[in-house]
Amino acid sequence: MSHKTHPVMLMLLAAMLASACGGRKESTAASREFTDDYNRTVAVPANPQRVVSLSPAVTEIMYALGADSLLVGRTDFCLYPPQASDVPSIGGISNLNIEQILGRDPDLVISGSMVSRKAADQMDRMGTPMVCVIEKPRFDALYVNISAIGSLVGCEHEADSINRMLRTRVAALLESQAFAIDTPTVYYVVGFGPGGNFTAGGNTFINDIIRMAGGRNIAEGVEGWSYSLEALVDANPDYIIVRREDSASFCSTKPYSRLGAVREGRVIGIGSGTLDLQVPRNIDAVLYLRGRMHQRQNNE
Repeated sequence: MSHKTHPVMLMLLAAMLASACGGRKESTAASREFTDDYNRTVAVPANPQRVVSLSPAVTEIMYALGADSLLVGRTDFCLYPPQASDVPSIGGISNLNIEQILGRDPDLVISGSMVSRKAADQMDRMGTPMVCVIEKPRFDALYVNISAIGSLVGCEHEADSINRMLRTRVAALLESQAFAIDTPTVYYVVGFGPGGNFTAGGNTFINDIIRMAGGRNIAEGVEGWSYSLEALVDANPDYIIVRREDSASFCSTKPYSRLGAVREGRVIGIGSGTLDLQVPRNIDAVLYLRGRMHQRQNNE
């Protein structure tokens, strides 16, 4: 997903970190133990040189750390930043091609939430360590994931610098009174149509982002991702957030087209990856959503 807000700040920071991370010293230890998010203790190289990422979030964070030179493989969905497309793809995520992954001769594979523990264990048995760094329910877990990936690729100091910068931005956002006192209701579209309606419930970092942006998620009382059409129609939220590429289809499909937010032009299209991946751009999503809702409320 590729929404562009505040790209200059992140790109400049990444450029500065690239030289620092690229200048890591060789470690004298051949390997070390790392406990991943599946609670697996994995022997990982102390100084990996060839990394395959099986997660768009992992790929994006590696670029932010300035560790992109280590990437020798990524998935078809690892599309941000744009230069990630220069890294050879190993294919999809749900249908992992183990042969393609091993063909990149990695000394470390880092996966995310879409890769099962069973697949990770299989990769380990084949002699290539796989570590799983999964997306977590709370927004603050972003810092944890950045630190974990930084530790894995020898960019601990760079991870600390990014986290300090992000925390500073979050603190400024939370202290700001730039949005109206009224809290608009919000619905985030994950999926819609005959296959069912899906959104982010209260136990997701997406719910935290909506709250930080000054909105109230109508699905905050729901655990998981499924949401009923009847509940959506009854709630008739003030704003609807949907992936930009799905916006036109959502707005033209009944009964969604009858919702007040659709009829009154309060549908916010957002670029893929800014909101639905746990990445540094989440703060840009907060700013963007807050700006859109605040601008509308001011006009009213």
